[in-house]
Amino acid sequence: MTASTGSAAAQPPAPFATRLTRLFGIAHPLLGGGLMWLSRPRYVAALVNAGCMGFLTPRSFDSPDAFGEALVQCRVLTGGRPFGVNLTLASRPGGNDGVVTALEQALAHGVRHFETAGQGPGELIARIHEAGGVVIHKASSLRHALAAERDGADAVALVGMEEGGHPGANELPTMLLGALALDRLRVPVAVGGGIGHGRQLAALLAMGVDGAVCGSRLLVCEEIEAHDAYKRHLVGCDEHATVAVLRTLGNTLCVLRNATAELVAARERAGARDYAAFGDLLDSRITRDRCYGEGDWQRGMASLGPAIAFADRIEPLADIVATLLAQASAALDGLDHVRRTPLGGRP
Repeated sequence: MTASTGSAAAQPPAPFATRLTRLFGIAHPLLGGGLMWLSRPRYVAALVNAGCMGFLTPRSFDSPDAFGEALVQCRVLTGGRPFGVNLTLASRPGGNDGVVTALEQALAHGVRHFETAGQGPGELIARIHEAGGVVIHKASSLRHALAAERDGADAVALVGMEEGGHPGANELPTMLLGALALDRLRVPVAVGGGIGHGRQLAALLAMGVDGAVCGSRLLVCEEIEAHDAYKRHLVGCDEHATVAVLRTLGNTLCVLRNATAELVAARERAGARDYAAFGDLLDSRITRDRCYGEGDWQRGMASLGPAIAFADRIEPLADIVATLLAQASAALDGLDHVRRTPLGGRP
């Protein structure tokens, strides 16, 4: 196994064990975000080989055959270690025709770790459990997280308004959602949105959360199949490099602040209230072909959250994971400076 796929020998020590690590059989309480067009075999395998969990996204592939080839490739790159598949349910009519097919393909290839997203995942969860698999459901509100728990989800990932991509209409910050979830959910909880430094992972673990979801911070890893020119631009971004658009459509999207996003925002301000008014500006294939494929970062709606501010170099994913773990350990060790006096009352 080469360094570009994150060999098992390169794994850092496993300092944190939680319900999430036990559920997925992983070393570290870190899940990679299911990145549209970018959650491909090299990235997912690098996550797995670094001791985390990653999820292939079937919607990133042009056909079931292409997805099947990706499943085979990922199995080879992980040396047979378990990896995951993301199953996202769309709200538009006919938008889920391929989801069940992708699930059955994944099961046939031995996949037993799944991330679901979208409303009404009960049937998917039941089929996965029937096949002996485990499911973490991603939601942007506690209401949907609780519904997924009732539907049988083995764990829940809550994403706050800082998430790149679709943070949902319930725009509450990540830390608030995490703290609220611990009082209301019984299953293991992971939290995502703006997570890009080990200090944040330490804060989540100290709070009682079982793990973190990282997406934007990982976009500059060597294994992400995006043009180097795009990655070099991301390395120069700060926390103000993103913008949230499409609130008027009830489908908020947090993306890289570029020429395309500015045009979309301008049309919203001018009164655009349906998808047709934006023309091909929202066509994600332009992002795939022009931004990710050719490195023209001004073209397309590239999902991105403010955690990109923590990215300062292009490097192997395993090195990013090792840095996050070292930062988290240092932050928790640093709590020695806090004088703790028992209060004798309710915590």
